[in-house]
Amino acid sequence: MGGDSAQPSGDPFREGGAEEVLSLAEEVVRIGKRKIETGLVRVSVTTQTAEEVVRETLRSRKAEVERVPLGHEVTEAPQTRQEGDVLVVPVVEEILVIEKRLILKEEIRLRFVDTETAVEQSVQRRVQRATVERLPPHDATASSPGTVEGVGHITNNSEESAR
Repeated sequence: MGGDSAQPSGDPFREGGAEEVLSLAEEVVRIGKRKIETGLVRVSVTTQTAEEVVRETLRSRKAEVERVPLGHEVTEAPQTRQEGDVLVVPVVEEILVIEKRLILKEEIRLRFVDTETAVEQSVQRRVQRATVERLPPHDATASSPGTVEGVGHITNNSEESAR
């Protein structure tokens, strides 16, 4: 393997030949964002009234008072007591004589009676309904009178490639 080895013909370093220049290229990427309106959303809210019948049971309690005159002497004031469904409240009067005596003058008897009454009544209540409508971009339609509307813009952020 000795001898003259020939260099390839495209070699820029060969002797006596012309020099070749290679151009280098480089790509540059630029990324950016921009808003693109893709449509609108219109929300309409309407309020209506609906009549409903409500039913409820109401409870009440009243006291029936019965006064029972007694008029007999006791040595001390009796306590309030419960006799079945009757609450007995003793009433004592102090009478001054040569000596002091307690006379049970009367008892007040309270009986509690529970009642229930079913009640129906018509009431008005308000109900709101929302309507959502998608519109194309830049739709300039006017809203109908008496309607509350909100218009929101829908946008997409898209990436913009190099120019």
